[in-house]
Amino acid sequence: MSDPIAFIDLLAQRARIGAAMDEAILRVVNHGGYIMGPEVATLEADLSAFCGAKHSISCANGTDALAMVLMAKGVKAGDAILCPSFTFAATAEVVAWVGATPIFVDVHEDTFNLDMASLEAGLKTARSLKLNPVGVVPVDLFGLPADYAPIEAFCAREGLWLMCDAAQSFGASYKGRKVGVIGDATTTSFFPAKPLGCYGDGGAIFTNDDELATVLRSIRVHGQGTEKYDNVRIGVNGRLDTMQAAVLIEKLKIFPSEIEARNRVAQYYNEHLRDVAIVPEVPEGYTSVWAQYTLRMGRFDRERFQADLKAAGVPTAVYYPKPLHQQTAYKGYPVAGNGLPVSERLAQEVVSLPMHPYLTPAVQDRIIAAVKTALANQHKNAAE
Repeated sequence: MSDPIAFIDLLAQRARIGAAMDEAILRVVNHGGYIMGPEVATLEADLSAFCGAKHSISCANGTDALAMVLMAKGVKAGDAILCPSFTFAATAEVVAWVGATPIFVDVHEDTFNLDMASLEAGLKTARSLKLNPVGVVPVDLFGLPADYAPIEAFCAREGLWLMCDAAQSFGASYKGRKVGVIGDATTTSFFPAKPLGCYGDGGAIFTNDDELATVLRSIRVHGQGTEKYDNVRIGVNGRLDTMQAAVLIEKLKIFPSEIEARNRVAQYYNEHLRDVAIVPEVPEGYTSVWAQYTLRMGRFDRERFQADLKAAGVPTAVYYPKPLHQQTAYKGYPVAGNGLPVSERLAQEVVSLPMHPYLTPAVQDRIIAAVKTALANQHKNAAE
C-alpha cells in the first residue's frame, strides 16, 4: 500500500530544519523574554530586508493585522470598505468589527482576484446607499497578487486608501514589486499552513508610512503612548509572541528556496493537467507563492471527483465552498452591481490539490494519475 499523501507537509519541512528550530526555541526558553523579546525585533528587520518595506510590524495573527490597519485609519460606522466576496471571512470580518460596512465585489475567474468592473460597481453601490467609501482591500488569493496597477489608479482617482490582504501571497511579486510594498499597507498571516508559517498564530503589517507605523505599534500594545500605562488611543493586545518570532526567523532563511520549489511543483502540475482540467496560470510579470494549487471543475462533478481522489489516497480541499455574501453572517451586507456571478460559480467549481515545497515528482505523478483517472471516468460515464 502506498504511503498517505499529505495535503500540506509540515513534517517534511521539520525534517529539514528541525535542529536549528529546536535551538531557536530553546534560546527563547532560556532567556525568558517571552513577550516582545529580542527575536521580535530581529524578525521584523529580517522581514523588511526580505520584502523591501520600510516598516514591518509583527502581530498576533493575520486577522489582527487587518483590524489594526482599519483602527489606525479611523474606520467607523457609516464608512464602506470594498473587498472581494470570494475569500476567507477575516477580510470582511474586521470591517464589521469596527462598525463599518463591507461592500462585496466580484473576482476574475482566471486569477480568482478582484475584478475592476465590479470594483467600479461597488463604489456606485456604496454611494447609492449614502455610505462613505474610504478604502479598498484586495485579496491575493492562493498566492497570486491582484492586478494592482488599475486598483491603485482607481484609489488615487477616488481618494481611497489601499490595504493589500496578502495572507496567502507574502513572498510573491507584481510587475517588479514585492508583496509588502504595494498600497498604504499590506497585511499577512503566518498561520502554520501559509507559505511562511509559524508554529501557532502570527501575522504582520508592512508599510512605508512612518506615521502609520507609529500608530500601528501603539495599537498593537493596547494603544500605549510613551510608556506602558499611558494609553493614548484604543488598541488591542496584538503582539506576536517571541517563540513564534524565533520560529519565523528560521523559516524565513529557507523561504526563498521553498518558493522556488512551490513554483516547480505548480509548473509540473500544469504541464501534466492542462490538457484535462482548467489549471491556474500566472500572468506575465507576476510571481506566485502557490499557497494553494486550485483547479476549476467546469462541467465535472466536484463531489464525485473528490470522492474518487480520496479513494485513491489523494486529499483535496475546497477554498471556498460559499462566497461571503451568501454566508449567514454576511448576507445582509451590500454587493456590487446586480450580483457576483463569478464568485458564485467559482464556489461550485474550485478544488485544491496537495501543494507544498516538498512534493516529489513521484508523489505528484500519483496525484496526477488519480486526477486523470477520475476525470476520464466522468467522461466515460457521460458518454454512455
